[in-house]
Amino acid sequence: MKIALKKIPVYFFLILGSLIMLFPFIWMILTSFKTHAEAIMFPPKFFPASFSFVNYREAFSMAPFGKYFVNSVIVMVLSVLTTTTTTILAAFAFSKLKFPGRSLIFSILLSLMMIPFEMLIITNYTTIVKIKLYNTIPALVMPFIASIFYTYILKNFFDTISDSLYYSARIDGASNWMYLWRIMVPIAKPSLFTIILLNALSSWNSFMWPLYVTSDAKSRTLPYGLQVFTTEAASYSEYLMAASTVVVLPMIILFIITRKYIVSGVSTGGIKA
Repeated sequence: MKIALKKIPVYFFLILGSLIMLFPFIWMILTSFKTHAEAIMFPPKFFPASFSFVNYREAFSMAPFGKYFVNSVIVMVLSVLTTTTTTILAAFAFSKLKFPGRSLIFSILLSLMMIPFEMLIITNYTTIVKIKLYNTIPALVMPFIASIFYTYILKNFFDTISDSLYYSARIDGASNWMYLWRIMVPIAKPSLFTIILLNALSSWNSFMWPLYVTSDAKSRTLPYGLQVFTTEAASYSEYLMAASTVVVLPMIILFIITRKYIVSGVSTGGIKA
C-alpha cells in the first residue's frame, strides 16, 4: 500500500503531461469538424455541433491534397526501400567483413553525424540541379538513400551475433550474400523494423528539402503542400485543421501501433550485449 501511495504523484504528473501533449492534436481533430462560426467562436467551443466531413471536402477542392498524399507515399516507400538496403549492406560490411581501415572509416562516418543537414542543402541542391532532377520525385529521395545513424544501430545488433555462426555458414558453403539475407537479416528483424519505421516517419514529415527542390504541385509532398495551403485558407481555420489532420493522423496512428517496436529496436541495436 505504501509503495502504491508513493506512485500516485508519479502517475498524476505522467497523466497530466500526456494530456498536455495530446490536447493540441485533439483540438486539431475536433476543429476540423466544426463550422466556420464554431471555429472562430469566443469563448471557444470544444466539441462541434455535428461531425461532418464538409471541411475535408472543401480542403481537398481548394488544393490537390490527393496528389500530395500520393507523392508522400511514393517518396516514403522509395526512401524506406533504398535506405534499408544500403543500411543492411553497410552494417554487415562494418560488422562482419575484415578489411583495412574498417574502424577508421566507420569512425569518420560517425563523425559526419555532427554536421547538420542544413549545412549540406546548398551542395545537395546544386547537385540535383546539375543532374536535371529538380522538381522530380527522385530529387526528394536521393539525399536520403543512406544513413549512418541507421547503419550504427544495425551494426551494433550485428555485432551481438556470434562470429561462430558466420564461420559455420561459410564452412557449409554459404556465400557472404547468402549468409546476410538468409541468416543475419531474419535475426535482425527487431532492429530492421525500427529502422523502417523511423525512416518512414522522417520521410513523411520532411519539409525543408521538398521546399527547396519542388516548385509546383506535381512533386509536392503533404507537409510542403500544407504550408502552401495556409496562404490560401488563412482565414478558414477549420479547413487548415482538416488538412493538418490528413497530414498528421497517418503517422500518429502508425506510431501508436508500433511505438513498442521502435523503443525495443533502438535499445537492442544501440546497446551491445
